[in-house]
Amino acid sequence: MAKMNMLQAINDALDMAMAANDRVLCFGEDVGIFGGVFRATSNLQQKYGKDRCFNTPLVEQGIVGFANGLAAQGSFPVAEIQFADYIFPAFDQIVNESAKFRYRSGNLFNVGGLTIRAPYGGGIAGGLYHSQSPEAYFAHTPGLKVVVPRNPHQAKGLLLASINDPNPTLFFEPKRMYRASTGEVPEGEYQLPLGEAEVLKEGTDVTLLGWGAQMEVIDKAVEMAEKEGFSCEVIDLRTILPWDVETVADSVLKTGRLVITHEAPLTGGFAGEIAATIQERCFLYLESPIARVTGMDTPFPLVLEKEHFPNHLKVYEAIRESVEF
Repeated sequence: MAKMNMLQAINDALDMAMAANDRVLCFGEDVGIFGGVFRATSNLQQKYGKDRCFNTPLVEQGIVGFANGLAAQGSFPVAEIQFADYIFPAFDQIVNESAKFRYRSGNLFNVGGLTIRAPYGGGIAGGLYHSQSPEAYFAHTPGLKVVVPRNPHQAKGLLLASINDPNPTLFFEPKRMYRASTGEVPEGEYQLPLGEAEVLKEGTDVTLLGWGAQMEVIDKAVEMAEKEGFSCEVIDLRTILPWDVETVADSVLKTGRLVITHEAPLTGGFAGEIAATIQERCFLYLESPIARVTGMDTPFPLVLEKEHFPNHLKVYEAIRESVEF
């Protein structure tokens, strides 16, 4: 085991994947000598050469289009979008090409080796163009996998699993946790399962569900709630698409209550999909309405970032209102 922050864990996963398979390539804006804006790819070009870790033009549609072509020819491209906010110029390539390539060819061709990394979310005073959480847009697209880690251990294991998974995968990294989240990480190779949520804490009164950086927020809220005598079950969804319906439903059947939190705005956020599915599965067992604690339906504000955020106090209030309903 070694103590790492999330950036170091991601870099370690990329290094390990490139060492194990010479068809793994990393590219994106400034990822070469510079190591990317957050330094996630530091030293990889020096170690593996400019043919396997290199800079691209500032054209996101071209980055993913190029990655699709590489993956179609049997490579394992790991394409970096510098900020998740700038993934939208590549939206057509992702949802109409990456996601549908296998289906439309009748499984004659695929781009399953493709992984797209993108830092997402707020908390770094990045304003409206460097703080968005776009995971729900892609959850609407069959053919993709969408993964969000919460800490360094999860980041390394889930990224290695994403690179090796036979489906195109979007890997959203909570950038405010890059250096803030540290922990023990196995030094060797390991993979964590995609499509499986993780129950972090068992409880009987209410289920708390989130992903990425919101897991830290949930932890703080639960600490407050437990001082009031509330017993909380905590689940990290980890994979948005496909999401683990069974684990969440089993928990809600036990607790009778569900609070979901994410940074993205309320309307059209992925919490809505979860809430709809769980009320279908658990309607007769629900003791209170399913609560959603999310960002506001506004562009992400710079000056009012803290007010926009679904922080631990908002989650705590949702816990209390749910249990006391």
